[in-house]
Amino acid sequence: MTEHSPEDETDTERRRRRAQFLRERTEAIELRDRVKPRRARAARMRQQMRMRTFRW
Repeated sequence: MTEHSPEDETDTERRRRRAQFLRERTEAIELRDRVKPRRARAARMRQQMRMRTFRW
């Protein structure tokens, strides 16, 4: 894979790479949640607490 300078990269390419990254990240998180349900539950609780204390 060749390295592109930021100005060579089009917005479409950047969005495509970002979408791919987010899909892979979501898949990895789901896999981890299946493998370690206790850790996943704790992470959900932390996220809920974070959202409860967040001020809009």
